Parts: sequence; structure tokens; C-alpha cells
Amino acid sequence: MTTAPANTDKTENLGDLPVWDLKDLYPGSDSAELNADLDRAAADSKAFSGKYKGKLAGLSGTALGTAIAEYEAVDEIMGRVMSYAQLVYAGNVSDPDVGRFYQTMQERVNDISADVLFFALELNEIDDKVLAKQLKSAEAAKYKPWVDDARLFRPHQLDEEIERLLHDKRVAGRAAWNRLFDETMADMRFDHEGDKITSEEVMNMLSNPDEGVRKKAAETLGQELQKHARVFSLITNTLAKDKEIEDKWRQFARPESSRNLANQVEDEVVDALNTAVQDAYPALSHRYYAMKAKWFGKDQLDHWDRNAPLPDADSSIIPWDQATDTVLSAYGDFSTDLADIGRQFFDNAWIDAPVREGKSSGAFAHPTVPSAHPYLLLNYQGKTRDVMTLAHELGHGCHQVLAAPQGNLMADTPLTLAETASVFGEMLTFRKMLRSQDDPAKRKVMLAGKVEDMLNTVVRQIAFFNFELRVHTARREGELTADDICDIWMGVQAESLGPAIRFDDNYRWYWTYIPHFIHSPFYVYAYAFGDCLVNSLYAVYENASDGFAEKYLDMLRAGGTLRHTELLAPFGLDASDPAFWQKGIGVVSGLIDELEAMD
Repeated sequence: MTTAPANTDKTENLGDLPVWDLKDLYPGSDSAELNADLDRAAADSKAFSGKYKGKLAGLSGTALGTAIAEYEAVDEIMGRVMSYAQLVYAGNVSDPDVGRFYQTMQERVNDISADVLFFALELNEIDDKVLAKQLKSAEAAKYKPWVDDARLFRPHQLDEEIERLLHDKRVAGRAAWNRLFDETMADMRFDHEGDKITSEEVMNMLSNPDEGVRKKAAETLGQELQKHARVFSLITNTLAKDKEIEDKWRQFARPESSRNLANQVEDEVVDALNTAVQDAYPALSHRYYAMKAKWFGKDQLDHWDRNAPLPDADSSIIPWDQATDTVLSAYGDFSTDLADIGRQFFDNAWIDAPVREGKSSGAFAHPTVPSAHPYLLLNYQGKTRDVMTLAHELGHGCHQVLAAPQGNLMADTPLTLAETASVFGEMLTFRKMLRSQDDPAKRKVMLAGKVEDMLNTVVRQIAFFNFELRVHTARREGELTADDICDIWMGVQAESLGPAIRFDDNYRWYWTYIPHFIHSPFYVYAYAFGDCLVNSLYAVYENASDGFAEKYLDMLRAGGTLRHTELLAPFGLDASDPAFWQKGIGVVSGLIDELEAMD
């Protein structure tokens, strides 16, 4: 089972686009190596349970450290299997054989992991004083950050039998609804001049220089999404209710609280970010889109014009090699070490770049497991935004490589910090491109593009966050119709984008295609968190003496071992301070000021 080849007719102007090779994980979906790992994980899990269940509190510190190391080893095997299954599936979501393989792997790994489920639960039941004594041992102390993170969930932990039930039902619950969403989106085709194209291709047309193309794409997108509204509404309602039930059992006060806890960020910090961005809507998005409407000679922009290139924008296609050189050069100007890490992704088959039928939309960086390496998925179409997406995902990939030595349990970074390296990579790339541009008209276009990217990251993601809050809150009063959800969507969009944007009925259905609402509820604020954080961090960099790059790489190397307060302290930044968010927002506002001065 392999990914389908790229459609060369559509990519010939882009150059040779790379396709990933997953053999670094497994030779194939039916390989002896994969089956051997599944058998080994199953045997090791059962042995682990027999050895340690009911005994953790009585272990010495050294023995507890050994137990965690054994647990980590089993967890990494399962992580490798599921990473492979997820990447194969992302490469060809529409293939029923691929879907069956992915589901089978989920079920096998879910069954295996049930034998070790007790470990984190029982670890959390150890008395604080007993655990403190155990953690004095060097073998156990190594894992203290992971233990501390696990114990954050102590107030929300349920009895083991209930936890086992929730665990076992996952593959037939949330995971199944996720799969239904993914396969529905992958199978959808949109009419364009007699051709049937993918969602990725039609959404790319929303930034076409030709207004007629943009309008037609917007209409086609909305009309096709509406046809599937019943399915998308059912998925949204079911998952929101599912989350409500579990939140009640776990005694989470707010729909977003479980996500915040997983991100190791306080509700109050997220509230401060949310309030700061919403208060800034008039100074940011409302002001910018009014200015953009003026550039287009209009009082209002239709929603299909929101991401339209400026009249003087260069619409030429950027070949893959040029995009690669641009990003790696920007990374290298900051740190040769960072560029060397990034270059590995291009020198090896770690990136899947072409658009093709059945492939997952959007872009992501998958860390896989520390004993392997990350993979990047893109849908590269040669736009400037695609170059920025490459810079973004490569930032994630470099972060994941740097954090890998922390081991399987502590390499993962909380979502709020996971967006730091990606957004910083974008900023490095943008600033380099801007410095090399002397033409005032072209600089204006570049600045406008960056502002729009920032608005899409800060304003739009906070609007998405508030959409989720309102949907999940309303769902607690009963099932929502598709029109109910559309009304919430339109209300949030009008508030965030402002009076300069005009909507039609087709736009009512655009909430349906956003995967984060389905896969990772309340994930989206992490983008705004990361963007504002990086804006503040970059300001420190611009005024820093030698040594900033090394401190920055050390921050990335920490993985999940430190919290945001500890990671930002060397840079003199504190995300718990409400003024912190104003600094990040101020950077965006300053760029809009600069654009206004050019008029």
C-alpha cells in the first residue's frame, strides 16, 4: 500500500515535488516488521501489567524509574505503529483499503494499550509524600516533568473501570466520527468548468487574481458544502454532546477547560488572550479590511475578496526549488544549526508536497516517534502563502527533531508552545523576503500579505475559538440544527471581520470544512497564542545581543519538560501578564499603521 503518484499535469510548473517514503517506519502495511511490533507490544503490555499493577506505591524510586522506562518503551512501539497508519491514511483518505488498515491499527493498538491504562491512573493515586520520596531517585527524577503533567489530571480522573470503558469505546466513538468527517471531505468534488476538483484546489482559487474565478469558487464551495450539511451537523452535534458527557463526569467547569489543562495553560491566561484579541478587532481586522476595500475601489469586500491578492500583486508561480532555497536561507541567516536540521527534510523523503485526489487537505508536521523522524504533509501550489506554509511546517519539524532526545514521553510540546517554532520560522522567512525587496509597491504587497496571514492566525483563530465556545455551550441546551450552527458562525464572522466584509448565504456553510473543530476541539486558540508569543519573541530577537539563537534552540530542545513560564523567562517574557498579549497584537497593528502610511 503506497501513496498515489502526483498529478504531473497540475504540478509541471512547480518542479519536482517530493513524495514521502514511509519505509523509515515500516516497509509496508502488511510487513513482517509491523506485525512483529504489534505482537511485541501486546506481549510487553501484558507482562508490564502483571509486573506492576497494584504495586506502584510500594516501589523504590529506582524501581519506579525502571517501570516508567518500560512503559515508555511499550508506548513508543504503539506510537510508531499509529504514526505509520496515520500517515498512510493521510496520503490517501479515499482508498477503502487504506481506511480499513487505519481502522484495524486503531483497534489493535487500542486493545494493546488497555493493558497499560492502569499505570498513569495508579501513578496519580500515590500519596504526595510517598511520590516525592520516590522522585528523589535519579532514575525516577528523569521523568518528573511527565509525572507532574499526569498528576494535573488527578481531580478529573475516574475509576479505572470507567476509564477502561471510555478507552475501549474510543475507536467506535470519537475516532469513528473523525474518520467519517475525513472521508466525507476527501470524497467531495467541486464543479469547475466541467472538471471535478478537490476541496484543496477550490479553496486555492479563493486567492486567484481574477474576481470571477474567486466568486465562482466561493459559490461552488458553499453549495457543495451545503449538500453535506446534514452529515456535518450530525458529526458536530454528536461530538459536542460526547464531550459534554465526558466533561461532566470529569468535572470540567467549562468546555475548553480540558484543552487548557492539556496545554498546561491556565483558563485565565486563555481568557486574557481571547479578550485582548476581541477588543482589538476594530484596530486590526476591521481597519485592515476597510483599507483593502478602498484599494479595490469598493465600499465593502465580498467574502471571496478577503484573501484576494492586491491589484499589483505578483501572481507568478513559485517553483518548489525556489521555495526550498528561500526558507532554508532564512533559517540559515538565523542559525546554521537550524538550517542544517531543516535541510534533512529535503535531502531525505520526509515531505509529501503535491496535491492529489484522496490526499488529506491542509498541511501538518507529524512527529512520529523519537526513534524515527518527523514527516511533513503539504498541498503545495506555488503561492506565496504556500511558501509560508512550508516555513511554518518546517519549523514544527525542526522543533520535533530538537525535542526528540527528551524521549517518547517528554518530547511532545503543549499546543500553546508547539506553534512557537512554526510561526517563528514564518517570521524569519517573511523578514528575509521583505529585506530583499526595494520596490515600494512590492513591499506594500508583501506587508499586506503578512498582515492578512497574521489576521488569519490571530483574529480568525480566536473567532473560531469563540464559535466553538458558542456551539458547545448551545449544544448543552439541546441538539442544534444546521441553521442554528450557521447562525452562530455568521455572528462570529461578522464580529471578527467587521463591516467592510459582505457575506452571502453560501458563506453560511464554511464552518463545515474546518477539521480542527472535529479532530481537536479548542485547538485553534493555540495559533493565536503562538503568533502573539512569537511577535513578542521576535521583538526581543531584533534587540538582542549575541546568544539569542542558542537560547531559542535550547527552548525547542526542552520539548515538554518545561512550562511556558519557564521557557519564556530567559527572554524576559511572561504570558500570564495581560500586557504580554498587547505586545503581540501591537506588532500586527504596527504593520497596518505602516500600510496606512503608504497610501
